[in-house]
Amino acid sequence: MTAAPRIQPSILAADFANFEREFERISTADAAHVDVMDNHFVPNLTFGLPMVERLQSLGALPLDLHLMIENPDHWAPRFADLGVFSVTFHLEAATAPATIAREIRALGARAGVALRPGTPFAQIEELLGHFDQLLIMTVEPGFGGQRFMPETMPKLRQAREWADRTGSEIWLQVDGGVSADTIGMAAEAGADTFVAGSAVFRGEPATEIARLRELAADHRH
Repeated sequence: MTAAPRIQPSILAADFANFEREFERISTADAAHVDVMDNHFVPNLTFGLPMVERLQSLGALPLDLHLMIENPDHWAPRFADLGVFSVTFHLEAATAPATIAREIRALGARAGVALRPGTPFAQIEELLGHFDQLLIMTVEPGFGGQRFMPETMPKLRQAREWADRTGSEIWLQVDGGVSADTIGMAAEAGADTFVAGSAVFRGEPATEIARLRELAADHRH
């Protein structure tokens, strides 16, 4: 792995009343991670199409969408059509993952697929060539502020081994409980793209982003 570690703060931990200011605070990040939840696939409700469209109009940072929703076959292309940087949907919710990926890419966004902690790597391996990013969830999706699950690291290592073996340039992203205490473990296992929420927003974001990036680089695969 040669690319610098990518840090993508989750705006789930931001101040919803002032997104313009919050985006300025994370301006040194590589992208803003936006969790879209529908209260069906996960027991929480966050942003929908109108809110994402508004965030996209700010033009502050590329938007990395994480769709924790049912029926991504229908919804993922509609989010991609807003002009966002990337759209990641859950394998567990999809009917035709490769078709969704093609539609997302055709609309100009990067296509990502996410796995819950309990979903084995083998379920996505044969389809990974259709994707630009694989998100290994390091907590159960649905809420911020959860404890990082080290038991997901073997799956991440499997993904890194696959990418190295096939020569794929797929980004390997982790999301959930990522902090200064855990980012090294994920970097060593092969992650190159890191979503962090409270670890960034609870302090001075620029300082925390730089610290996380440096720690990930020190432990990189």
